[in-house]
Amino acid sequence: MERWALSLLLRRTPSNMKAAFLVGPNHFDVREIPDLVAPSDGLVLKVEACGVCGSDLRRWKEGPIAGSEPLIPGHEISGTVIGVGALISDYQPGDQLAVAPDVHCGKCYYCQRGFYNLCDQLHLVGITSGYPGGFSEKMILTEEVLTNGVVHRIPAGLTFEEAALAEPLSSVLACHANLGTSLQDTVVVMGAGPIGCMHIAIAKARGALVILSEPSALRREMAQVFQPEYVVDPFQKNLREIVLSATGHVGADIVICANPVAATHTQAVEVVRKHGKIVLFGGLPKASPMTSLNGNLIHYGEVQVVGSFSYHPTFHALALQTIHRQQVRADQLITDTFPLEKINEAFQAAASGNSLKVIIKM
Repeated sequence: MERWALSLLLRRTPSNMKAAFLVGPNHFDVREIPDLVAPSDGLVLKVEACGVCGSDLRRWKEGPIAGSEPLIPGHEISGTVIGVGALISDYQPGDQLAVAPDVHCGKCYYCQRGFYNLCDQLHLVGITSGYPGGFSEKMILTEEVLTNGVVHRIPAGLTFEEAALAEPLSSVLACHANLGTSLQDTVVVMGAGPIGCMHIAIAKARGALVILSEPSALRREMAQVFQPEYVVDPFQKNLREIVLSATGHVGADIVICANPVAATHTQAVEVVRKHGKIVLFGGLPKASPMTSLNGNLIHYGEVQVVGSFSYHPTFHALALQTIHRQQVRADQLITDTFPLEKINEAFQAAASGNSLKVIIKM
């Protein structure tokens, strides 16, 4: 073989790849690991972009679970198929895919009723041990992920960074579909992080009037582009008075707690109307999961307090179309991109409160 041909072959078939392992509180270790080969019933995805989620941030701050093997996190994934197993016929090299974390069993009580997100045996790519995620140059999508996971083709013209936003947007779309948010509603969104801003955008798209409650001046400023009708600093102004004034002294139809702060749950009960709905959307830290609600206001006002977690896989496909139609604009959400080698800096930026959506771009 000519020397130039051998050199080209070596460049095209590297023996190693890079991946980021969470090894301690606030610290990733970017390592070289053996390159991946597609299993006979799976494929290799070249990861192009992977978003930093609020749940990723919580795990980053806490570090890996004691006694567990270091994990490659990342579950807001988009990429290109570069290797296909012999038994795979639905995909081929060059396919561009968006991947979400949920992998359900398909057999339990909840799966049999279509509540795949509540599966008793739910595994999560980039979260559950043994399911490495997207903070890696490449990843394997096994037969289990391809069959019982959430994988969709990216619409033509959508960038990989935009496609990575489909995962968090899916949960927001599912939440509002379950609520039936409509033209008649006044929606209070508590928290102006990336998820809170998505809630503003979707509530507005469904015709609701939106009141944003956010203590950070910078976050309030960044959220203005999503055009909530009211923007309130709850530490400086009386949120209840503003909500009552905006609703004819009735109260909000829907209150969405889109942050990991238990105090917003308490305040939500004070601003929702009778027979209104409160959504606990943001999970609380595992070390302090308890919250405090005024039981009498809930009881006598027949207030509904519901949780909202994940989504049916169909919402992931809908999210891709919603972004493609620019009903949610990625350029308004993505504020920072970092290479994999600077993943620690990326998480510091995401945790600082000075960014909205941070993307790791390979």
